[in-house]
Amino acid sequence: MKKNVVLTGGTGFIGKKLTQLLLENGFSVSVLSRSAKKNSDGISYFQWDVDAGTIDEQAILNADYVIHLAGENIGAKRWTTARKKAILDSREKSTELLYACLQKNNMQLDAFISASGVGIYGAITDELVCTETTPAASDFLGTVCQKWESATLPIHNLGIRTVQIRTGLVLGKGDGVLQQLVPLFKYKLGSAIGSGKQYMPWIHIDDLCRIYLAAITNLEMQGPYNAAVNDGTNNTIFSTTLAKVFGYIIWLPNVPAFVLQLVLGEMAQLVLQGRRVASDKIVKTGFQFQFTDLEKALKDCLS
Repeated sequence: MKKNVVLTGGTGFIGKKLTQLLLENGFSVSVLSRSAKKNSDGISYFQWDVDAGTIDEQAILNADYVIHLAGENIGAKRWTTARKKAILDSREKSTELLYACLQKNNMQLDAFISASGVGIYGAITDELVCTETTPAASDFLGTVCQKWESATLPIHNLGIRTVQIRTGLVLGKGDGVLQQLVPLFKYKLGSAIGSGKQYMPWIHIDDLCRIYLAAITNLEMQGPYNAAVNDGTNNTIFSTTLAKVFGYIIWLPNVPAFVLQLVLGEMAQLVLQGRRVASDKIVKTGFQFQFTDLEKALKDCLS
């Protein structure tokens, strides 16, 4: 029988692509969704409601693996107090709900794999290259990611292999950050932001999905892994490369930091600050990035 992967966040940008890769590699997929959906070839849908604390336990009873991607979009709205709580709760409480279901049913998964973010290292711009042993930052992003990962510890204590994928800026077709940037850069209105020195650890969505697949198949993988290319890309490099892909040289000045702070409030730190991260740990598992050149990755995403 096919091994079954339960996927949260399966209808999102990354989830859709990952579902396709899992099906291509002989897995069946069960998607936990807030709304009822009809089953399709290889994909079953089950309902859950994190706020209400409810979950269709049949999904977990059929699971060999759980990949937990679900969480409120960090960059979708201004960070009000209520919004911050929703961002944290969507990650922490959803993981706790999955744990409760596993514990109640005495389930032994082959692995529990959770998303996380390089934001765990904080909204800071410096020359430190962060590894998986770098302490979590105490700012909002660092706290969210740290609590998200900590919520997987009880699952680990059930004797289940757990992996956390600390994801960088995801580049893919038709969605994600490029969906927001392409209209500006296509019409030669793109520019760098703030100092332009803030690092932007990035990863092509195909490589990210392959890392999740590796976390399933490589029994030695456990704990956190940085999922980003360590090439020193900062905002200036990213912006000039994206402009080059569209066939021009940036002519506009950098967007001043204070403008973004006025528009976005505290959330402006998402684009005004950024640290480098190392990818040595994932590479040492035998994983090879297919996209390590930013220009080639952008061209593939925009083709």
